[in-house]
Amino acid sequence: MGPVSAIVLFAVVWAMVFFVVLPLRLTTQGEDGEVVAGTHASAPADFNLGRKAKVTTLWAVPIWAVIAGTILSGAITVRDIDWFERMSTPEVSRD
Repeated sequence: MGPVSAIVLFAVVWAMVFFVVLPLRLTTQGEDGEVVAGTHASAPADFNLGRKAKVTTLWAVPIWAVIAGTILSGAITVRDIDWFERMSTPEVSRD
């Protein structure tokens, strides 16, 4: 795995973890009882994007390390998930 592949893998892992972290500890304006005019009651009351990004990064780094380590060790390869055998090499007849 090259450096660009590692960065792309980290970006994908980070984005997936971010979507999991977003709804955690979310307090809506409706739950607080203070709905700002022009917004939905389900809008966040106190949204802290920086804290969500830090939590996401703290979780994404070890997850990325496990996935990258598995790829680099060769424990799982692309051929392991080739269920339709499209990567198999044709047999050569020796006549």
